[in-house]
Amino acid sequence: MISRHLSAVGPRIRMLCMGLSILQGDTLPNTTSKTVLRERVYASALDYFARRPLFPTHKGSDLREDINTLIKFFNLMHQDKKYLSHSVVPFSATTETDAQHSLGLSWSAGITPENIAKSKWMVPLNASISGYSKRSASRPDLYHTLNRIADCSVNKPYNRGTRKSTNTSSGYVKEYIKKRNLILTFVASLIDSMITWHNPLDNPERKFPDDDKVTLWLNQPIIEKTWREHLFIYLSGKTWREHVRLSWDISPLLAVYLPLRFTNSAMVSREVRRLVRLNPGAVSHIPEAVHFLVTPQSLEAEAKEIVHILTWCKISPVNALSYFSRQYPPHPLTAQYAVRVLRTHEPESLLFYIPQLVQALRFDTMGYVTDFILWVSKKSQLLAHQLLWNMQTNKFTDEEATIKDEDIGDLLDTLMDNIKKSLSGPALEFYEREFEFFDEITSISGRIRPFPKGPERKKACLDELKKVKLRPVLVVHDVIYHLILKLFADKAPFLANFKVQRCGVNKLEELGLGHNINVSMGSEYWQACIFKVGDDIRQDTLAIQFIEMFKNVFQQSGLEIFLKPYRVVPTAPGCGVIEVVPDSKSRDQIGKETDITLHQYFIQTYGEEYSLEFQNARHNFIVSMAGYSIVSYLLQFKDRHNGNLMLNKQGHMIHIDFGFMFESSPGGNLGWEPDLKLTDEMVMIMGGNMEAPPFQYFLELCVQGYLAVRPYHEEIVSLVSLMLDTGLPCFRGQTIKQLKYRLQIDKSDRQAAAFLTGIIKKCYLSFRSKSYDMIQWVQNQIPY
Repeated sequence: MISRHLSAVGPRIRMLCMGLSILQGDTLPNTTSKTVLRERVYASALDYFARRPLFPTHKGSDLREDINTLIKFFNLMHQDKKYLSHSVVPFSATTETDAQHSLGLSWSAGITPENIAKSKWMVPLNASISGYSKRSASRPDLYHTLNRIADCSVNKPYNRGTRKSTNTSSGYVKEYIKKRNLILTFVASLIDSMITWHNPLDNPERKFPDDDKVTLWLNQPIIEKTWREHLFIYLSGKTWREHVRLSWDISPLLAVYLPLRFTNSAMVSREVRRLVRLNPGAVSHIPEAVHFLVTPQSLEAEAKEIVHILTWCKISPVNALSYFSRQYPPHPLTAQYAVRVLRTHEPESLLFYIPQLVQALRFDTMGYVTDFILWVSKKSQLLAHQLLWNMQTNKFTDEEATIKDEDIGDLLDTLMDNIKKSLSGPALEFYEREFEFFDEITSISGRIRPFPKGPERKKACLDELKKVKLRPVLVVHDVIYHLILKLFADKAPFLANFKVQRCGVNKLEELGLGHNINVSMGSEYWQACIFKVGDDIRQDTLAIQFIEMFKNVFQQSGLEIFLKPYRVVPTAPGCGVIEVVPDSKSRDQIGKETDITLHQYFIQTYGEEYSLEFQNARHNFIVSMAGYSIVSYLLQFKDRHNGNLMLNKQGHMIHIDFGFMFESSPGGNLGWEPDLKLTDEMVMIMGGNMEAPPFQYFLELCVQGYLAVRPYHEEIVSLVSLMLDTGLPCFRGQTIKQLKYRLQIDKSDRQAAAFLTGIIKKCYLSFRSKSYDMIQWVQNQIPY
């Protein structure tokens, strides 16, 4: 098998270009040899697209060379049409002698018409793509063109398009033209996507020769519209249907990924959905195909093919949990399947989805999620503790724990009791040790609140902390050994430094249960945490989930974009623990200490602009600005004043405090702030204007990161959908609709890139950002 990774597309396409050059030259005068070679070239070209689309992990000259190779292949494939009628074998020879002469083979070498079909160099087209094709399954020895070449006794070619036989070679020619058109469409889409990635800002100097031919091919149905507009729309839809059906005939695996490649064609999704529902068994091994089998409409209609979901392959935890959300009506088959999938995932991977797992109980009409939570709580004590904290937090809808959630409040009470009752021995001691410590630490905030802010409250906090019994316990994923105080104010949150050692989740659980006491530990370091009381930090938890998810996406795409997720654990209504970003200061704090601009602060801290230290800090600033700009836009972070923007020692800009996101904003949801914050002092660090190379690099990273995130729109929407009924103020009825619009799901990569570029230009030096900072200065003395 040739690798289908995008980094390997260059060598594959260069090989195919060589094959097409041979076909279109005089090297192979024998028409049968040309037909065999053409079949293998077409097969290898289609084989590449039998996977989920990827974005390039290579860049620069390497990426440009691959794009040029693809354009060359596109041109060769485009002109291959005029060679088809001269290269196809209309078999009329039925004797061994004619067959021997036609194929250029010697029977004395042991090659006969009977074993030609069995030879490895004549594997059917679908064999290199998928182990299943409905035609190859019913006729394993016959597969259109190649099979007719091998079976010399048959002289009537099979015309797939009309399902009839013909006495001429026109059937073969039509078959190849259909496959050629499909390959051209695939390759044009890939070229367009790679060019957009390579040149996200559409700079004229970075354009490619002949790329206009590719664009013309992709947009041909639109460009050719005349006064017969409706007729062209109909013909365009028919063309897409033919592409989907041909892809399915070649391999269902090839067809299933078509909607991910051609997101701007609703016809593709509809046709793939129809074919999947007609033959679910053909694609039950493909995780992405489950979305075409199971839809809200098919569940409501009790479609008979839904039963196939019980034998479907494994999908991601968030997609499994989505069957217990508003996205789908409750159904026993989807519930059974989702729980079966969740049981196959390791408890460590489920830690990420704790909030969604608890919220799935709202739609657990048959008790499947309840049983799963009880089962998985016995598999992992750390997971059980996180579940207990989250249930305790979501049992009430207010921060004072006075209004119980009508939907799941009583159920959470029962579940928490059952989980605690199942604990015994070391597990019970582990639970008591950890929860007693957190209760003891968190309660300090309430006891020091009556004291006036300032030295008296600080002294009271120190006195209370001295009473805390020091013992080895667990904070999120770490082990606490000592405790030291540092601050705080307002509702009496306080910051404490803990001396910790990192050991990993599995080893941590063994240590907590008293197993393997000699487990190896990492080096000791200080970790600061803020203990909050009277603040609902569930929105912060959701924001950090997305930041961590996007960080993983950027890493997989090979992007230099920086994000710094930190841990946030709600432990009770209005209570929780927040990890402090290490080695960092807020922009507010920098302003109070220095009274200079951010650009001047960079020069003061890292040296003049030409110095290596400044250039490294600028680079770190740009890659972090790009990451948080993408997240800020998609999640609509608001209240982005200078107290919520941190700068670490390396120059990275880090956002904290996500009390306003999605549909909520300060000032009674006034929505005054722009989609993302891009002030003059930020721009000054990035070159001073939009045409400066550093700022252009920032723009490119933003577009590339945005394009990398869009293919995961189903997971993003599912994460949010599961949280819609929590009562959080960020959800006001239009969250999913607006989120899908920001993701531009139904647009091509080129269209999405232009869309985000327009958003950033609109936010560039926005007066609304500046005026909001001025308001914060007047109201809260936060410098700007």
